[in-house]
Amino acid sequence: MRITLSTDAPKAAAVDILAIGVRRKKFDKDEELLALDKALGGVLDEWFKDEGFAAKPNQVLKVPARGRVKAKWILLVGLGTKNSDMEAARILGYQAAKASSRQKSAAIVLPEVSPATVRVATETLIGGAYRYAEYKTGTRKPKGGLARCAFLCADAKSTGLKKAIQAGTAVAESVNIARDLVNAPPNDLNPVTLAEFAKTEAEKLNLEVDVWDKKKIEAAGMNLFLAVNRGSAVEPRFIHIAYKPKKSHTKVAFVGKGLTFDAGGLCLKPGKSMVDMKCDMAGSAATLGLVLAAARLELPVEVHAIIGSTENMLGAAAYRPGDVFTSLAGKTVEIINTDAEGRLVLADCLAWTVENIKPDIMVDHATLTGACMVALGPHRAALYTHDSDLAQTYENASELADERFWRMPLDKGLRKQLDSFIADVKHTGGSYGGSITAALFLEEFVGTTNWMHLDIAGPAFNDGPAGRTPKGGTGFGVATAVRFLEYLALDTASDDGDESAATAEA
Repeated sequence: MRITLSTDAPKAAAVDILAIGVRRKKFDKDEELLALDKALGGVLDEWFKDEGFAAKPNQVLKVPARGRVKAKWILLVGLGTKNSDMEAARILGYQAAKASSRQKSAAIVLPEVSPATVRVATETLIGGAYRYAEYKTGTRKPKGGLARCAFLCADAKSTGLKKAIQAGTAVAESVNIARDLVNAPPNDLNPVTLAEFAKTEAEKLNLEVDVWDKKKIEAAGMNLFLAVNRGSAVEPRFIHIAYKPKKSHTKVAFVGKGLTFDAGGLCLKPGKSMVDMKCDMAGSAATLGLVLAAARLELPVEVHAIIGSTENMLGAAAYRPGDVFTSLAGKTVEIINTDAEGRLVLADCLAWTVENIKPDIMVDHATLTGACMVALGPHRAALYTHDSDLAQTYENASELADERFWRMPLDKGLRKQLDSFIADVKHTGGSYGGSITAALFLEEFVGTTNWMHLDIAGPAFNDGPAGRTPKGGTGFGVATAVRFLEYLALDTASDDGDESAATAEA
Protein backbone atom coordinates (compact mmCIF):
# COMPACT_ATOMS: atom_id res chain seq x y z
CA MET A 1 0.00 0.00 0.00
CA ARG A 2 1.26 3.48 -0.90
CA ILE A 3 0.77 5.92 1.97
CA THR A 4 1.36 9.64 1.50
CA LEU A 5 0.89 13.03 3.13
CA SER A 6 -1.43 15.67 1.69
CA THR A 7 -2.26 19.29 2.44
CA ASP A 8 -5.75 18.80 0.97
CA ALA A 9 -8.82 19.70 2.99
CA PRO A 10 -11.24 16.78 3.48
CA LYS A 11 -13.77 18.06 0.93
CA ALA A 12 -11.04 18.29 -1.72
CA ALA A 13 -9.71 14.73 -1.41
CA ALA A 14 -10.44 12.89 -4.67
CA VAL A 15 -10.50 9.33 -3.27
CA ASP A 16 -12.90 6.42 -3.04
CA ILE A 17 -13.43 6.84 0.68
CA LEU A 18 -12.79 9.67 3.16
CA ALA A 19 -12.43 8.69 6.84
CA ILE A 20 -12.88 11.29 9.55
CA GLY A 21 -13.15 10.84 13.30
CA VAL A 22 -16.04 12.00 15.46
CA ARG A 23 -15.51 12.58 19.19
CA ARG A 24 -19.12 13.42 20.07
CA LYS A 25 -22.50 13.78 18.35
CA LYS A 26 -22.42 17.53 18.88
CA PHE A 27 -19.54 18.61 16.68
CA ASP A 28 -20.04 22.38 16.81
CA LYS A 29 -16.42 22.90 17.92
CA ASP A 30 -14.81 20.56 15.37
CA GLU A 31 -13.68 22.72 12.46
CA GLU A 32 -13.02 19.82 10.09
CA LEU A 33 -16.43 18.26 10.68
CA LEU A 34 -18.18 21.62 10.43
CA ALA A 35 -16.52 22.29 7.08
CA LEU A 36 -17.40 18.81 5.83
CA ASP A 37 -20.98 19.17 7.05
CA LYS A 38 -21.32 22.46 5.20
CA ALA A 39 -19.99 20.90 2.00
CA LEU A 40 -22.45 18.01 2.36
CA GLY A 41 -25.39 20.37 2.79
CA GLY A 42 -25.74 20.19 6.58
CA VAL A 43 -26.84 16.56 6.71
CA LEU A 44 -24.59 15.12 9.46
CA ASP A 45 -27.05 15.68 12.31
CA GLU A 46 -29.76 13.98 10.30
CA TRP A 47 -27.49 11.06 9.42
CA PHE A 48 -26.44 10.63 13.04
CA LYS A 49 -30.05 10.59 14.22
CA ASP A 50 -31.32 8.25 11.48
CA GLU A 51 -28.51 5.73 11.98
CA GLY A 52 -28.22 5.99 15.76
CA PHE A 53 -24.63 7.16 15.46
CA ALA A 54 -23.39 8.20 18.91
CA ALA A 55 -19.65 8.57 18.17
CA LYS A 56 -18.80 5.65 20.45
CA PRO A 57 -15.31 4.20 19.92
CA ASN A 58 -15.17 2.10 16.73
CA GLN A 59 -18.74 2.91 15.74
CA VAL A 60 -18.84 3.62 12.00
CA LEU A 61 -21.23 5.25 9.59
CA LYS A 62 -20.49 4.84 5.87
CA VAL A 63 -22.55 6.96 3.48
CA PRO A 64 -22.28 7.92 -0.19
CA ALA A 65 -21.13 11.50 -0.80
CA ARG A 66 -23.28 11.82 -3.96
CA GLY A 67 -20.96 14.35 -5.59
CA ARG A 68 -21.09 16.90 -2.77
CA VAL A 69 -17.39 16.42 -2.07
CA LYS A 70 -14.69 14.85 -4.23
CA ALA A 71 -14.65 11.58 -2.26
CA LYS A 72 -17.15 8.92 -3.35
CA TRP A 73 -17.85 7.70 0.19
CA ILE A 74 -17.72 9.27 3.63
CA LEU A 75 -16.71 7.12 6.61
CA LEU A 76 -17.55 8.68 9.97
CA VAL A 77 -15.66 6.90 12.72
CA GLY A 78 -16.56 7.14 16.40
CA LEU A 79 -13.60 7.95 18.61
CA GLY A 80 -15.27 8.65 21.96
CA THR A 81 -14.32 11.46 24.29
CA LYS A 82 -11.79 9.64 26.44
CA ASN A 83 -9.42 8.08 23.92
CA SER A 84 -6.03 9.71 23.39
CA ASP A 85 -5.01 11.04 19.99
CA MET A 86 -2.78 7.95 19.63
CA GLU A 87 -5.69 5.59 20.18
CA ALA A 88 -7.90 7.69 17.95
CA ALA A 89 -5.31 7.39 15.18
CA ARG A 90 -5.21 3.61 15.62
CA ILE A 91 -9.01 3.43 15.40
CA LEU A 92 -9.14 5.60 12.27
CA GLY A 93 -6.45 3.63 10.45
CA TYR A 94 -8.04 0.29 11.26
CA GLN A 95 -11.63 1.27 10.49
CA ALA A 96 -10.64 2.96 7.23
CA ALA A 97 -9.01 -0.28 6.10
CA LYS A 98 -11.92 -2.48 7.16
CA ALA A 99 -14.49 -0.23 5.47
CA SER A 100 -12.51 -0.22 2.21
CA SER A 101 -12.78 -3.86 1.22
CA ARG A 102 -14.10 -2.80 -2.20
CA GLN A 103 -12.38 0.58 -2.47
CA LYS A 104 -8.89 1.24 -3.83
CA SER A 105 -8.06 4.67 -2.41
CA ALA A 106 -8.67 6.41 0.89
CA ALA A 107 -7.90 9.59 2.78
CA ILE A 108 -7.82 9.92 6.56
CA VAL A 109 -8.26 13.02 8.71
CA LEU A 110 -6.34 12.47 11.94
CA PRO A 111 -7.41 14.41 15.06
CA GLU A 112 -3.78 15.38 15.50
CA VAL A 113 -1.05 15.07 12.89
CA SER A 114 2.26 14.14 14.50
CA PRO A 115 4.94 11.50 13.87
CA ALA A 116 3.47 9.39 16.67
CA THR A 117 -0.13 9.42 15.37
CA VAL A 118 0.91 8.99 11.74
CA ARG A 119 3.02 5.96 12.62
CA VAL A 120 0.32 4.11 14.56
CA ALA A 121 -2.34 4.97 11.97
CA THR A 122 -0.04 3.57 9.29
CA GLU A 123 0.41 0.37 11.30
CA THR A 124 -3.32 -0.20 11.84
CA LEU A 125 -4.14 0.81 8.26
CA ILE A 126 -1.82 -1.80 6.78
CA GLY A 127 -2.69 -4.33 9.48
CA GLY A 128 -6.41 -3.76 9.04
CA ALA A 129 -6.14 -4.31 5.29
CA TYR A 130 -4.48 -7.71 5.80
CA ARG A 131 -6.12 -10.73 4.20
CA TYR A 132 -4.74 -14.21 3.77
CA ALA A 133 -5.90 -15.31 0.33
CA GLU A 134 -2.95 -17.38 -0.86
CA TYR A 135 -5.09 -20.45 -1.46
CA LYS A 136 -8.25 -18.77 -2.75
CA THR A 137 -8.89 -19.24 -6.46
CA GLY A 138 -11.04 -17.73 -9.19
CA THR A 139 -13.99 -15.66 -8.05
CA ARG A 140 -13.25 -16.66 -4.45
CA LYS A 141 -10.21 -14.40 -4.37
CA PRO A 142 -11.01 -11.16 -2.49
CA LYS A 143 -11.67 -8.15 -4.68
CA GLY A 144 -10.76 -4.56 -3.90
CA GLY A 145 -8.61 -3.59 -0.98
CA LEU A 146 -6.73 -0.37 -0.48
CA ALA A 147 -3.83 0.38 -2.81
CA ARG A 148 -3.17 3.94 -1.62
CA CYS A 149 -4.06 6.22 1.26
CA ALA A 150 -3.26 9.81 2.21
CA PHE A 151 -3.21 11.53 5.58
CA LEU A 152 -4.88 14.89 5.05
CA CYS A 153 -4.19 18.33 6.50
CA ALA A 154 -0.56 17.36 6.88
CA ASP A 155 2.74 18.97 5.97
CA ALA A 156 3.64 16.97 2.88
CA LYS A 157 7.28 18.04 3.18
CA SER A 158 7.75 17.05 6.84
CA THR A 159 10.72 14.71 7.24
CA GLY A 160 9.42 13.53 10.62
CA LEU A 161 6.04 12.55 9.19
CA LYS A 162 7.63 10.79 6.22
CA LYS A 163 9.86 8.80 8.55
CA ALA A 164 6.82 7.91 10.65
CA ILE A 165 5.11 6.44 7.59
CA GLN A 166 8.26 4.49 6.72
CA ALA A 167 8.54 3.14 10.28
CA GLY A 168 4.86 2.21 10.49
CA THR A 169 5.07 0.50 7.12
CA ALA A 170 8.18 -1.48 8.07
CA VAL A 171 6.57 -2.72 11.29
CA ALA A 172 3.16 -3.51 9.80
CA GLU A 173 4.59 -5.34 6.80
CA SER A 174 6.83 -7.38 9.11
CA VAL A 175 3.80 -8.23 11.24
CA ASN A 176 1.97 -9.34 8.10
CA ILE A 177 4.90 -11.55 7.11
CA ALA A 178 4.56 -13.28 10.48
CA ARG A 179 0.81 -13.63 9.93
CA ASP A 180 1.35 -15.20 6.52
CA LEU A 181 3.76 -17.75 7.97
CA VAL A 182 1.40 -18.74 10.77
CA ASN A 183 -1.54 -19.04 8.38
CA ALA A 184 0.33 -21.16 5.84
CA PRO A 185 -0.79 -24.83 5.78
CA PRO A 186 1.68 -27.30 7.29
CA ASN A 187 1.93 -29.41 4.14
CA ASP A 188 3.54 -26.39 2.47
CA LEU A 189 5.26 -24.68 5.41
CA ASN A 190 7.56 -27.16 7.11
CA PRO A 191 11.00 -26.65 8.71
CA VAL A 192 12.77 -26.82 5.35
CA THR A 193 10.52 -24.33 3.56
CA LEU A 194 10.45 -22.04 6.61
CA ALA A 195 14.24 -21.91 6.55
CA GLU A 196 14.25 -21.22 2.83
CA PHE A 197 11.78 -18.36 3.27
CA ALA A 198 13.73 -16.90 6.18
CA LYS A 199 16.98 -17.04 4.20
CA THR A 200 15.40 -15.35 1.18
CA GLU A 201 13.87 -12.52 3.21
CA ALA A 202 17.02 -11.94 5.25
CA GLU A 203 19.25 -11.82 2.18
CA LYS A 204 17.02 -9.14 0.64
CA LEU A 205 18.20 -6.91 3.51
CA ASN A 206 21.83 -8.12 3.35
CA LEU A 207 21.60 -9.81 6.73
CA GLU A 208 23.89 -12.64 7.82
CA VAL A 209 22.11 -15.99 7.59
CA ASP A 210 23.18 -19.45 8.68
CA VAL A 211 20.90 -22.48 8.26
CA TRP A 212 21.77 -25.88 9.68
CA ASP A 213 20.40 -29.17 8.41
CA LYS A 214 19.95 -32.26 10.57
CA LYS A 215 23.60 -33.33 10.28
CA LYS A 216 24.85 -30.01 11.59
CA ILE A 217 22.31 -30.02 14.41
CA GLU A 218 23.50 -33.51 15.36
CA ALA A 219 27.13 -32.40 15.20
CA ALA A 220 26.36 -29.50 17.52
CA GLY A 221 24.88 -31.87 20.12
CA MET A 222 21.32 -30.51 20.20
CA ASN A 223 19.84 -33.78 21.41
CA LEU A 224 16.66 -32.34 22.92
CA PHE A 225 15.84 -30.57 19.66
CA LEU A 226 16.54 -33.78 17.72
CA ALA A 227 14.43 -35.88 20.09
CA VAL A 228 11.34 -33.91 19.10
CA ASN A 229 12.15 -34.39 15.42
CA ARG A 230 12.53 -38.18 15.64
CA GLY A 231 8.90 -38.94 14.78
CA SER A 232 8.83 -36.69 11.69
CA ALA A 233 9.64 -37.54 8.08
CA VAL A 234 10.78 -33.93 7.54
CA GLU A 235 14.25 -32.81 8.63
CA PRO A 236 14.60 -30.09 11.28
CA ARG A 237 16.27 -26.76 10.65
CA PHE A 238 18.24 -24.43 12.90
CA ILE A 239 18.19 -20.83 11.65
CA HIS A 240 20.39 -17.93 12.75
CA ILE A 241 19.91 -14.45 11.27
CA ALA A 242 22.09 -11.54 12.40
CA TYR A 243 21.53 -7.82 11.95
CA LYS A 244 24.75 -6.02 12.85
CA PRO A 245 24.66 -2.24 12.44
CA LYS A 246 27.91 -0.33 12.33
CA LYS A 247 27.10 1.48 15.56
CA SER A 248 25.69 -0.47 18.49
CA HIS A 249 26.34 -0.79 22.21
CA THR A 250 23.75 -3.50 22.88
CA LYS A 251 23.35 -7.04 21.59
CA VAL A 252 19.90 -8.62 21.82
CA ALA A 253 19.07 -12.19 20.87
CA PHE A 254 15.53 -13.37 20.15
CA VAL A 255 14.84 -17.10 20.15
CA GLY A 256 11.70 -18.49 18.50
CA LYS A 257 9.92 -21.81 18.80
CA GLY A 258 9.30 -23.13 15.28
CA LEU A 259 7.02 -26.18 15.49
CA THR A 260 5.47 -26.09 12.02
CA PHE A 261 3.03 -28.79 13.10
CA ASP A 262 2.49 -30.34 16.50
CA ALA A 263 0.53 -33.59 16.61
CA GLY A 264 1.67 -34.12 20.20
CA GLY A 265 3.96 -37.02 19.41
CA LEU A 266 3.09 -40.33 21.10
CA CYS A 267 1.09 -38.32 23.66
CA LEU A 268 -1.27 -37.60 20.80
CA LYS A 269 -3.45 -34.51 20.88
CA PRO A 270 -7.23 -34.88 20.47
CA GLY A 271 -8.36 -34.06 16.93
CA LYS A 272 -10.08 -30.84 17.99
CA SER A 273 -6.89 -29.61 19.65
CA MET A 274 -4.73 -30.56 16.67
CA VAL A 275 -6.53 -28.76 13.85
CA ASP A 276 -4.81 -25.39 14.35
CA MET A 277 -1.41 -26.72 15.37
CA LYS A 278 0.20 -25.19 12.31
CA CYS A 279 0.28 -22.10 14.54
CA ASP A 280 2.83 -23.67 16.88
CA MET A 281 5.57 -21.91 14.93
CA ALA A 282 4.22 -18.43 15.74
CA GLY A 283 7.23 -17.74 17.97
CA SER A 284 9.55 -18.29 15.03
CA ALA A 285 7.35 -16.12 12.79
CA ALA A 286 7.54 -13.28 15.31
CA THR A 287 11.29 -13.76 15.64
CA LEU A 288 11.78 -13.51 11.89
CA GLY A 289 9.42 -10.55 11.58
CA LEU A 290 11.11 -8.50 14.28
CA VAL A 291 14.65 -8.90 12.92
CA LEU A 292 13.45 -7.90 9.44
CA ALA A 293 11.76 -4.83 10.91
CA ALA A 294 14.86 -3.88 12.92
CA ALA A 295 16.96 -4.06 9.77
CA ARG A 296 14.49 -2.02 7.72
CA LEU A 297 14.43 0.64 10.45
CA GLU A 298 18.25 0.56 10.64
CA LEU A 299 18.12 0.54 14.43
CA PRO A 300 21.49 0.97 16.19
CA VAL A 301 21.07 -2.28 18.12
CA GLU A 302 22.63 -5.61 17.19
CA VAL A 303 19.85 -8.16 16.79
CA HIS A 304 20.14 -11.92 16.46
CA ALA A 305 17.21 -14.15 15.53
CA ILE A 306 17.54 -17.83 16.41
CA ILE A 307 14.89 -20.34 15.35
CA GLY A 308 14.61 -24.04 16.05
CA SER A 309 12.13 -25.61 13.65
CA THR A 310 10.74 -29.13 13.48
CA GLU A 311 7.50 -31.07 13.45
CA ASN A 312 6.35 -33.12 16.43
CA MET A 313 4.94 -36.31 14.94
CA LEU A 314 4.59 -39.97 15.92
CA GLY A 315 6.58 -41.99 13.43
CA ALA A 316 8.23 -45.27 14.29
CA ALA A 317 11.28 -43.57 15.78
CA ALA A 318 9.30 -41.03 17.83
CA TYR A 319 10.62 -40.21 21.29
CA ARG A 320 8.75 -41.69 24.26
CA PRO A 321 7.70 -40.74 27.77
CA GLY A 322 10.45 -42.07 30.00
CA ASP A 323 13.28 -41.43 27.53
CA VAL A 324 16.31 -39.50 28.78
CA PHE A 325 18.41 -37.22 26.56
CA THR A 326 21.50 -35.13 27.20
CA SER A 327 20.96 -31.48 26.32
CA LEU A 328 23.42 -29.19 24.56
CA ALA A 329 24.10 -27.61 27.96
CA GLY A 330 25.09 -31.04 29.33
CA LYS A 331 22.09 -31.60 31.60
CA THR A 332 20.16 -34.83 31.27
CA VAL A 333 16.41 -34.49 30.76
CA GLU A 334 13.70 -37.06 31.44
CA ILE A 335 10.79 -36.93 29.02
CA ILE A 336 7.38 -36.99 30.67
CA ASN A 337 4.91 -35.79 28.04
CA THR A 338 5.86 -35.71 24.36
CA ASP A 339 3.29 -32.97 23.79
CA ALA A 340 5.45 -30.61 25.85
CA GLU A 341 7.97 -30.50 23.03
CA GLY A 342 8.51 -26.78 22.52
CA ARG A 343 10.53 -26.32 25.69
CA LEU A 344 12.93 -29.06 24.53
CA VAL A 345 13.64 -27.30 21.25
CA LEU A 346 13.99 -23.96 23.04
CA ALA A 347 16.29 -25.39 25.70
CA ASP A 348 18.97 -26.31 23.16
CA CYS A 349 18.48 -23.10 21.17
CA LEU A 350 18.77 -20.96 24.30
CA ALA A 351 21.88 -22.81 25.42
CA TRP A 352 23.46 -22.37 21.98
CA THR A 353 22.64 -18.65 22.01
CA VAL A 354 24.16 -18.15 25.45
CA GLU A 355 27.37 -19.91 24.46
CA ASN A 356 27.81 -18.55 20.94
CA ILE A 357 26.11 -15.14 20.79
CA LYS A 358 26.68 -14.02 24.39
CA PRO A 359 23.85 -11.48 24.23
CA ASP A 360 23.29 -8.64 26.69
CA ILE A 361 19.59 -9.54 26.64
CA MET A 362 17.92 -12.74 25.45
CA VAL A 363 14.18 -12.98 24.75
CA ASP A 364 12.25 -16.01 23.59
CA HIS A 365 8.83 -16.11 21.93
CA ALA A 366 6.90 -19.36 22.12
CA THR A 367 3.38 -20.71 21.92
CA LEU A 368 4.42 -22.80 24.87
CA THR A 369 1.54 -23.73 27.19
CA GLY A 370 -2.22 -24.03 27.31
CA ALA A 371 -1.83 -23.28 31.01
CA CYS A 372 -0.92 -19.72 30.07
CA MET A 373 -4.26 -19.32 28.29
CA VAL A 374 -6.09 -20.74 31.29
CA ALA A 375 -4.42 -18.12 33.49
CA LEU A 376 -4.59 -15.07 31.21
CA GLY A 377 -7.17 -15.80 28.52
CA PRO A 378 -6.60 -15.85 24.77
CA HIS A 379 -5.52 -12.26 24.16
CA ARG A 380 -2.67 -11.63 26.59
CA ALA A 381 0.84 -13.10 26.71
CA ALA A 382 2.77 -14.09 29.82
CA LEU A 383 6.07 -12.36 30.54
CA TYR A 384 8.70 -14.00 32.75
CA THR A 385 11.96 -12.42 33.88
CA HIS A 386 13.86 -11.71 37.07
CA ASP A 387 14.82 -8.25 35.80
CA SER A 388 12.14 -5.77 36.84
CA ASP A 389 13.61 -2.95 34.75
CA LEU A 390 13.57 -5.17 31.68
CA ALA A 391 9.98 -6.18 32.39
CA GLN A 392 8.87 -2.58 32.83
CA THR A 393 10.57 -1.45 29.64
CA TYR A 394 8.96 -4.27 27.70
CA GLU A 395 5.54 -3.49 29.15
CA ASN A 396 5.99 0.17 28.19
CA ALA A 397 6.91 -0.94 24.69
CA SER A 398 3.82 -3.14 24.51
CA GLU A 399 1.55 -0.20 25.29
CA LEU A 400 2.96 1.71 22.32
CA ALA A 401 2.64 -1.42 20.20
CA ASP A 402 -0.98 -2.05 21.23
CA GLU A 403 -0.17 -5.55 22.49
CA ARG A 404 -0.89 -7.00 25.93
CA PHE A 405 1.46 -8.78 28.32
CA TRP A 406 1.22 -9.70 31.99
CA ARG A 407 4.24 -10.33 34.16
CA MET A 408 4.17 -13.76 35.79
CA PRO A 409 6.25 -15.07 38.71
CA LEU A 410 9.17 -17.47 38.45
CA ASP A 411 8.19 -19.18 41.69
CA LYS A 412 11.19 -21.13 42.94
CA GLY A 413 8.91 -23.20 45.13
CA LEU A 414 7.55 -24.91 42.03
CA ARG A 415 10.99 -25.93 40.81
CA LYS A 416 10.84 -29.17 42.79
CA GLN A 417 8.12 -30.36 40.41
CA LEU A 418 10.89 -30.75 37.85
CA ASP A 419 13.05 -33.02 40.00
CA SER A 420 13.71 -36.37 38.33
CA PHE A 421 14.52 -39.69 39.99
CA ILE A 422 16.81 -40.82 37.16
CA ALA A 423 17.96 -37.63 35.36
CA ASP A 424 19.07 -34.10 36.21
CA VAL A 425 15.62 -32.68 35.46
CA LYS A 426 12.16 -33.62 34.21
CA HIS A 427 10.81 -31.49 31.42
CA THR A 428 7.30 -31.04 32.82
CA GLY A 429 5.90 -30.54 36.31
CA GLY A 430 2.59 -31.32 37.96
CA SER A 431 -0.98 -30.27 37.23
CA TYR A 432 -0.75 -26.76 38.63
CA GLY A 433 1.27 -23.75 37.52
CA GLY A 434 2.08 -25.28 34.14
CA SER A 435 3.12 -22.04 32.48
CA ILE A 436 5.40 -21.23 35.42
CA THR A 437 7.07 -24.64 35.52
CA ALA A 438 7.64 -24.44 31.76
CA ALA A 439 9.45 -21.14 32.28
CA LEU A 440 11.43 -22.63 35.17
CA PHE A 441 12.51 -25.48 32.90
CA LEU A 442 13.79 -23.01 30.31
CA GLU A 443 15.64 -21.12 33.02
CA GLU A 444 17.80 -24.22 33.53
CA PHE A 445 19.46 -23.46 30.18
CA VAL A 446 20.08 -19.69 30.21
CA GLY A 447 22.91 -19.48 32.75
CA THR A 448 23.43 -15.94 34.03
CA THR A 449 22.20 -14.25 30.85
CA ASN A 450 19.59 -11.52 31.30
CA TRP A 451 16.65 -13.47 29.90
CA MET A 452 12.95 -13.01 29.34
CA HIS A 453 10.45 -15.68 28.33
CA LEU A 454 7.26 -14.70 26.51
CA ASP A 455 4.53 -17.33 26.36
CA ILE A 456 2.39 -16.14 23.44
CA ALA A 457 0.13 -19.20 23.20
CA GLY A 458 -3.07 -17.15 23.41
CA PRO A 459 -2.63 -14.01 21.29
CA ALA A 460 -0.54 -15.57 18.52
CA PHE A 461 -3.60 -17.13 16.86
CA ASN A 462 -7.25 -16.07 16.87
CA ASP A 463 -10.27 -18.32 16.41
CA GLY A 464 -12.01 -15.23 15.03
CA PRO A 465 -11.25 -11.51 14.64
CA ALA A 466 -10.36 -9.93 17.99
CA GLY A 467 -9.86 -6.22 18.55
CA ARG A 468 -7.69 -5.01 15.69
CA THR A 469 -6.25 -8.44 14.92
CA PRO A 470 -7.59 -10.86 12.29
CA LYS A 471 -8.73 -14.43 12.45
CA GLY A 472 -5.77 -16.82 12.32
CA GLY A 473 -2.19 -15.64 12.69
CA THR A 474 -1.85 -12.24 14.36
CA GLY A 475 1.88 -11.54 14.17
CA PHE A 476 1.79 -10.91 17.91
CA GLY A 477 5.12 -9.92 19.44
CA VAL A 478 6.72 -8.22 16.44
CA ALA A 479 5.51 -4.69 17.18
CA THR A 480 6.41 -4.81 20.89
CA ALA A 481 9.87 -6.18 20.17
CA VAL A 482 10.50 -3.32 17.72
CA ARG A 483 9.35 -0.71 20.23
CA PHE A 484 11.61 -2.33 22.83
CA LEU A 485 14.58 -2.17 20.47
CA GLU A 486 13.78 1.47 19.80
CA TYR A 487 13.97 2.15 23.54
CA LEU A 488 17.42 0.55 23.51
CA ALA A 489 18.32 2.66 20.47
CA LEU A 490 17.40 5.79 22.44
CA ASP A 491 19.81 4.69 25.16
CA THR A 492 22.50 4.21 22.52
CA ALA A 493 21.90 7.71 21.14
CA SER A 494 22.00 9.20 24.63
CA ASP A 495 25.20 7.33 25.54
CA ASP A 496 26.83 8.74 22.42
CA GLY A 497 25.71 12.26 23.31
CA ASP A 498 23.53 12.46 20.20
CA GLU A 499 20.70 14.45 21.73
CA SER A 500 19.17 15.34 18.37
CA ALA A 501 18.90 11.65 17.38
CA ALA A 502 17.36 10.74 20.72
CA THR A 503 14.85 13.57 20.45
CA ALA A 504 13.97 12.64 16.86
CA GLU A 505 13.30 9.02 17.75
CA ALA A 506 11.23 9.96 20.81
